[in-house]
Amino acid sequence: MQRALRHRTPNRPVPAVVPQPRTRPVRSLIDAEAITVLHRAARVLLEDLPELTDRLLALVQDQEPSYRAAVAGDPVAVWQEMHRSLRHSVGSLLDPRGSRDAARRCSWKIGATRAEQGVPLDALLHAFRLGGSLVWQRLVEETQRTAPEDVRLLVHVASDIWNFVDEHCTLVADAYRQVERQLAWQRENRVRVLVAALLEGSSRIADLPDTAEALGLPEQGRYVVLAVDGGSGAPGAGLAAGVRVHWHTGVEVDYGIVLVPEGELPQLSPTDGRIGVSGVVDGLAAVGDARGQADLALSLCAAQGGVVRLAEQLPAALVVSSPDLAGALAEQVLGALSAIDPADREVLLDTVAAWLACDGSAQRAGERLYCHRNTVLNRMRRFEQLTGRSLARPSDVVEVSLALTARRLLRHTD
Repeated sequence: MQRALRHRTPNRPVPAVVPQPRTRPVRSLIDAEAITVLHRAARVLLEDLPELTDRLLALVQDQEPSYRAAVAGDPVAVWQEMHRSLRHSVGSLLDPRGSRDAARRCSWKIGATRAEQGVPLDALLHAFRLGGSLVWQRLVEETQRTAPEDVRLLVHVASDIWNFVDEHCTLVADAYRQVERQLAWQRENRVRVLVAALLEGSSRIADLPDTAEALGLPEQGRYVVLAVDGGSGAPGAGLAAGVRVHWHTGVEVDYGIVLVPEGELPQLSPTDGRIGVSGVVDGLAAVGDARGQADLALSLCAAQGGVVRLAEQLPAALVVSSPDLAGALAEQVLGALSAIDPADREVLLDTVAAWLACDGSAQRAGERLYCHRNTVLNRMRRFEQLTGRSLARPSDVVEVSLALTARRLLRHTD
């Protein structure tokens, strides 16, 4: 029997079962006592709510300067707002579930209202935390006055109070940012509508001061409009630094309304995109005309990119602005060339175009075309025979030049 017992007895000691301390009932009792103390002090705060509101208003005015404008604008409304917020906050200490929704709605409304008024969010959150600090201070003061021995119990509910403050600061910030986004969208949309009307030339005279203010540009300044091909990259890439410009993004074309300093035109750096530049116009009222000029200049840009200033391309602009007449002119002047071989026709047209680009120099035209000057002269004589135009007659040269421009631009457009 003893051997059996020795065999069944383990070599290591059997761990003793340590009973766990029964702390929950004690903890619950402390919590209940703390809540009783909290409720007792909170009821007094509700009775003294006007005086508490006065203290908070004075505290916010003293410690948060950016809030003073709101207070100065309507002190009664601000006092009532603070009174409601404190009533809901203190009421939530007495009845958390019953007061929760009303307190949240109150905080949300305050955040939205202050965003509309432009009070900085940091100032608003500081004011809320000042309110939370004041409530906590008054709870401690009231408990200290009536039952000093119970002040220690408030420690057990402090985290709940500050969690409430943090929750409502988050609510206020969410409401503020939501309204701020809505206001920003409304401002941007309003500016976009005003600028669209300006570019379309449909702005009312009465709207021009508001438009100038919204754009931060003078109503009576000197302007050019840039038309940038929408596929050319970010607007402004070709503009020099420091130029005052407002960009309007379109579906296919982006427009820049550029303020022109006295005596200068905006400097544009080389760009791979296509940019059309209008002539200079006086005042925002003329921006619609400048937009039309910029579109015309953009239509003259080569497909591979570049900058075209309308003032430097007026003959071509005249051609493009009336495509039907331009087509008729090209047919009238160059139509006879359609009877010859297409390759031969292209050689004659390229030769005349090179001669015009070289200011009537057959020598330079030949260098450009990699042929002898006599070859250039022979081709020109053949061109004159076929078209019936003389390249020695200025009026015929004008017609030929415009016809070649029309042919090139209209072919590019097609």
